[in-house]
Amino acid sequence: MHLPSPLHTSLTLLTSTLLISPTLVLALEQHIPEIKIKNSSPPREAQYHTLPSLRESAKIQDAWTKERIENIPNILRRWGVDAWLMTQREYAEDTAFWSLKSATQFSARRRTVNLYIANPTPGTPSAYTWIDNTPSVYTSIASILTAQNPSKIAINTHANIAFSSGLHVGELAEMKQNLGEKWTSRFVDRAMVAVEFIGTMVEGRLEWYRKLQETAWAMIGEAFSERVIEPGVTTTEDVEWWLRAKIQEQNYTTWFQPDVNIIGVEPIFGPPDAIEEPFVAMNRDVIQYGDMLHVDFGVTALGLNTDTQHLAYVLYPDEDESSIPSGLKAGLAKANRLQDIVISHMKVGSTGNSILQASLDQMHDEGFEGKIYCHPIGDWGHSAGTLIGMTNLQGGVPVLGDLPLLNHTYYSIELSVEHFVPERNATMMFYQEEDVLWKGGEKGWEWVWGRQEKFHLVRTKSGKGKVEVIEGTNGQEEL
Repeated sequence: MHLPSPLHTSLTLLTSTLLISPTLVLALEQHIPEIKIKNSSPPREAQYHTLPSLRESAKIQDAWTKERIENIPNILRRWGVDAWLMTQREYAEDTAFWSLKSATQFSARRRTVNLYIANPTPGTPSAYTWIDNTPSVYTSIASILTAQNPSKIAINTHANIAFSSGLHVGELAEMKQNLGEKWTSRFVDRAMVAVEFIGTMVEGRLEWYRKLQETAWAMIGEAFSERVIEPGVTTTEDVEWWLRAKIQEQNYTTWFQPDVNIIGVEPIFGPPDAIEEPFVAMNRDVIQYGDMLHVDFGVTALGLNTDTQHLAYVLYPDEDESSIPSGLKAGLAKANRLQDIVISHMKVGSTGNSILQASLDQMHDEGFEGKIYCHPIGDWGHSAGTLIGMTNLQGGVPVLGDLPLLNHTYYSIELSVEHFVPERNATMMFYQEEDVLWKGGEKGWEWVWGRQEKFHLVRTKSGKGKVEVIEGTNGQEEL
């Protein structure tokens, strides 16, 4: 999903604030060769997956959360702090709270305090939680701090990173008043603590994340079919609300309204210098024969989010897959090529801005134009980690683009390319977005479910009820 950002004014390396030292970056970095992900096609036609019962879902999520919390001391040591302290009130939660809470918690209660210790003294726990709206909570916190004596205590007060800035000003004032200078003088801003905690995905999540992604593909496949679309009658808004209804029917939810567009000459994300709301009103919204359709769509379940953009073609009556203009197929193949380029430069420890620049340079060397705007995904649709471009920030993203690329994480490879389509006598935009996961070492990145290398087909001939897709060309001669 695309979201506009403030105009890029400067790139600031966060060396002092984030403790991104060469040693730490090297510790994260994995030296892997240029990668083109193998087996990029989905293993089968996408199917719907029924979610577990609410009770079973809670058990699954809490097991994941327990494993993630157990890793917090490692994260604290990696970023050079001895403790991590969060405090929040009901309905005024720290952003990190939503990744720390149990599945049956719907908000913080009273005053909820979380304290994590990097190197607890023998026989003591590394994690503490208080739910207490009386002043005695600060006495208890101070007692633990005295026993553990941390020199550096991370708090979430970063000016620009949402996942590391969730401490409300009132809670900070209360801590200063009640804990005293002895402990508040040890408070430090270590943005990467919250970023790495939220951005790190444990292995157990992958099975269900693949199922969520496959379900999203199944919904798109059905939406982009004659079961939903009747050319000359169905509007793009009709398809959007069909998707919302299907999400509800399957007991999933979503983190943004589905967007369905008829691709024309104008880019759907607006002109290159757009800063405000990026979507351009189309001249029409009724789907017709010969249209190329685009969807931006995601599902949410089990505390996880997906993000996918696909393309479809509306066949005329009695047409088959061979009738799709070759220029459209070559445009899709060109978008696939840019995916390969971006992934080849996604080296763990590299900044998002360096990945962006290297990818754009290679794209230009290969003789085509496009935009790159990839983001982390997982706990949030736009989750914690470095950004690899934004639609209006192709020269680099301040602050967020300077963070190092984490391992053990999920990413949405989101981008678009320009391609001249002779059959339309126009340069058109081809949009793609697929989620990947880090497999580690020489394996590098892997598609969560697959990537779109074939158009979804909307058939219109009577009796053609099966959803079909057709394969694009390799498009090399177009590049």
